[in-house]
Amino acid sequence: MPEATAGVASRPGRLPLRTRGAARAGSAVSAVSRRIGAGSGGVIGGRVSLAIDPSALERLAVGHRVVLVSGTNGKTTTTRLLSTAVVTTHPVVTNLGGANLPPGLVAALSTAEPGSVAVLEVDEAYLGRVAAAVRPVGVCLLNLSRDQLDRMSEVRMLAARWRQAVGGLTDATVVANADDPLVAWAALAAPTVVWVAAGASWKLDASGCPECEGTIAFDADTWACPTCGLSRPDPQVWLEGSELVTTGGRRVPLQLGLPGRANRANAAMAATAATILGVDEARAAEAMAAVSEVTGRYRVVRVGGRSCRLLLSKNPAGWMEIFDILSPPPAPVVVAINARVADGRDPSWLWDVPFERLAGRRLVVATGERCRDLGVRLRYAEVDHVTVPDLTEAVRAGSDASGGSSEGVVDVVANYTSFQQLRALSSDG
Repeated sequence: MPEATAGVASRPGRLPLRTRGAARAGSAVSAVSRRIGAGSGGVIGGRVSLAIDPSALERLAVGHRVVLVSGTNGKTTTTRLLSTAVVTTHPVVTNLGGANLPPGLVAALSTAEPGSVAVLEVDEAYLGRVAAAVRPVGVCLLNLSRDQLDRMSEVRMLAARWRQAVGGLTDATVVANADDPLVAWAALAAPTVVWVAAGASWKLDASGCPECEGTIAFDADTWACPTCGLSRPDPQVWLEGSELVTTGGRRVPLQLGLPGRANRANAAMAATAATILGVDEARAAEAMAAVSEVTGRYRVVRVGGRSCRLLLSKNPAGWMEIFDILSPPPAPVVVAINARVADGRDPSWLWDVPFERLAGRRLVVATGERCRDLGVRLRYAEVDHVTVPDLTEAVRAGSDASGGSSEGVVDVVANYTSFQQLRALSSDG
């Protein structure tokens, strides 16, 4: 069986001399970065390559069938599921470390085997630029919601950029979430679209019609704008419980090792995108069933001598999905919040999360660098909580509240950089 790589194989080939030199220089810098313990080295290596050859991304993509995955939530998981499915039939290169800006994509592609399939996660703000450079055969559009408010444009501006980007993809198939009005409006400009009913539990960012600025009306499983007539496209693929169903009447079981409705939706998008590359949905589903964690998400680790399950949530839409997979009340929960560059400096999004749903637990522990912001929000939500800035001590407090046993597992929900801190602190992460 071919193997998926994340930038580990050598890439001989007939690249221009400048691009080959850029790739070699980037790889050398990456190796040094890894050797001195400064991270995976991929991003800095990609930056070096682009500094030497600004066209490196475009040139390195030549000879590869590329599928791009983008969205506010779920793109890392969907990329992992898709690459796991595609590698059953083709060699795959991917960027699973979360390096989804052009330098990370260059780092992955610079070490890809000739002719391999590239399954690449792309930051939603960079989708147009990347698509123009790599000329994908497929684009997977998951969702759009507010995130990193200090960096990202307003979501309808992002939807407009997506619409412009996919409108020119004459040789690509777009797999789009029909249940997100912003995604649907953007994807309607694409020449070829496969619509998937992947759900949209967070609707506040899509309440305004992107076509006419009217108000979207949501009704059960559908939506429409009564002013201009923009409405939910008829899906060709949808979920019924744990089955993937197509308009042709096919039913494919999805027995996933990842929890929650959101991951079933991610798997539905990934299985549909896999068909672009000739991988049957059933084969894709069988392969995806073996995935039980994604870069530490959902993994049980030991922090400070206590067992905890690491969950990632970085915005209101993500929290709507997390609530459904938390251990039920009265189990305690630890919530870790930072506000660094990778998280977004503005933590005001905490006020959009219905933390009232955490009421009734033995304890909620607010931790991380912005634990006091979170504590204020929890106080207004009338949630019993304590504020413990130190991550290790917070995990211990949550574990002790579960009954005092060091063998019990406490759920820890963290945003991006606090999640990475917890992984670094874990004895087995």
